[in-house]
Amino acid sequence: MSRMTAEGTTERVLRLLSLLQRRLSWTATELADELGVTDRSVRRDVERLRALGYPVHATAGVGGGYQLGAGTRLPPLLLDDEEAIATAVSLRLASGGTVAGAGEAALRALAKLDQVMPPRLRGEVRAVHGATETLLGPGVEIDAELLVTLARACRDAVRVRFLYTSARAGAGRGGAERGGAGDGGAERERTVEPVRMVATSRRWYLMAYDVDRDDWRTFRLDRMRDVTATTWRFQPREHPDPVAFVQRGVTEAPYRHLARVRLRARPEQVRELVPPQVGRVEEDRDGWCVLVSGGDNLDAIAVHVAWLGFEAEVLEPPELRESAARLARRLAAMAQVE
Repeated sequence: MSRMTAEGTTERVLRLLSLLQRRLSWTATELADELGVTDRSVRRDVERLRALGYPVHATAGVGGGYQLGAGTRLPPLLLDDEEAIATAVSLRLASGGTVAGAGEAALRALAKLDQVMPPRLRGEVRAVHGATETLLGPGVEIDAELLVTLARACRDAVRVRFLYTSARAGAGRGGAERGGAGDGGAERERTVEPVRMVATSRRWYLMAYDVDRDDWRTFRLDRMRDVTATTWRFQPREHPDPVAFVQRGVTEAPYRHLARVRLRARPEQVRELVPPQVGRVEEDRDGWCVLVSGGDNLDAIAVHVAWLGFEAEVLEPPELRESAARLARRLAAMAQVE
C-alpha cells in the first residue's frame, strides 16, 4: 500500500469512528455517503475498527445498520493542546515509518487519542493533516521484535550474536561493515557488545564493539539475521559518540572515494543542504567550513559540490580537482552560443 493510500485509509477509519460516536446507529449507505466511499469500503473499515479493538455491532434487515458498542470510553485526555496536536501529528507520520507493524500500532494509538480529544483540537489536527503531504524516500522496514531485542541488549549490557551479510569490499577500522570484493555479500556470524541504535529517515544502524575484530563497528539492522541476545554480560567500554560514529560510517566507509572540500559558508548553511547521511560538516576558520563526503564517482561529487553554490576549495583527493576541471570544460562548452 502506498504512503498516500495508507494515510487516506487512516483518515477515513478515524472519521468512521467519529461518526459512530456521534449517533447511535448508521446504515452502511449513510456511512458511505458521509465518507464518500462505497458500501464495500465501509465494511472493510468496520472490520479494521474491530481489529483495533472497537466493538462495532451490525444488525441486518430493515432499519439495521452499524453501532458502536459499550466499552469504548477512555479516561480524560491528560495532555495540553500543544502536546495533543504534536502527538496526533507524529502518530499520523508514524503510519508510514520503517518499523514493521508500526503503522497499525500508530493507528490504534491515534484512534484512542482521537476518541478522547476535544472537538476543537480534533479539527486542528485534521486541518494540519489535510494541508500536509509527506515526501520521503523508500525506507527499509525493520521488524519491531528485532528493535526490542537490541534495545534490551543495549540497556542490559549483554552480548548479541547474529548472522550478518556485508555489502562489499572491506572497510577500515571502525567503519561500516563490508564484505570481500568477490564474496558477493558473504554472511558471517558476529558477536558484538551493543551500545546504541541510530535511525535515519531510511535505515536503522547499530553501533557496537565487534568482539572478534576488537574494534567499534556500524551494522545495518536490515542485514542482520537470527539475532540472539546471549547471557554474557559485558563491562561497558568508553565509546565514541554513537550519532557521529554512525554518520561517519555511512557517509565515508562504504565508498571508493572520500572527499574533503572547504566551503565559504557557515556550517549550518551547508547542513541545511546536505543530509547527515550524505555528508559531515566540520567547523573551520574565517567563515569557512569543511564538507566530508564519500562517493563512488568523483564526477558526481564535483557536481554535488558545485550545486551547493558556495565558493569551494578541494582539499582531497587531488583527482577531485581534475573531475571539477572536466566538469567546468563541459559546462563552458554547453554555454557557448553559435
